[in-house]
Amino acid sequence: MPASGAVTRNTLRQQIADALRDEVLAGRLQPGQEFTVKQIAEQYGVSATPVREALVDLAGQGLLDSNQHRGYQVHRFSVEDFRGMIEARSLIVDGIFREGGGPRAHLASGVALVSVRRRAEEAARAARCGELNVLIGYDLRFWRELGTLVTNSYIADFLHRLRVQSWVFAVPHLRAEPELGEWLWSGHEELVDAMTLGDADAIHAVIASHDDLALKWADRLERQSA
Repeated sequence: MPASGAVTRNTLRQQIADALRDEVLAGRLQPGQEFTVKQIAEQYGVSATPVREALVDLAGQGLLDSNQHRGYQVHRFSVEDFRGMIEARSLIVDGIFREGGGPRAHLASGVALVSVRRRAEEAARAARCGELNVLIGYDLRFWRELGTLVTNSYIADFLHRLRVQSWVFAVPHLRAEPELGEWLWSGHEELVDAMTLGDADAIHAVIASHDDLALKWADRLERQSA
């Protein structure tokens, strides 16, 4: 019985963490917004313990800040933080795909890419249509699945964390963009095509286009705030 109770609590803990992460990604919890364990527990109708554990998890992922005696607040990333995320992401992805795709590249072919291609198609469509909420969900799932195909779970988890953080920074700014579609990357299908062909140069070119767009947008944000 104790083991069953632990599993139930851990599952609830993960569900709360996922729900709060979605709230941040959807922009319903804004950067700097404060809340307490009690408020979240009441909102979801659960006890304080799994909520506290979920908030600690999200703080460990860099999404929340803990304020002594005041609870938590959504972390406020800067443009410079965002640039750092892009640089880190670029270095890791470049290492993964170097020399034909890394040690597990042979897995990223045929049937293994079917599910990833579905995510790619939906993400690209959402980007072209400017459907930000839909894009975020499919983009995260696309890169998570892709990561598990071509690298080990530790690197895939770290890349996922970077992508979540970059979306958390970007969401409030993107929602204020009058020309949203101009800044949403839609090269997911091109990346899968390049991987299917085993074309390392094409893979690097597609990923570089993703990073270049993000950095141009960061430069624009900085100019606007100057």
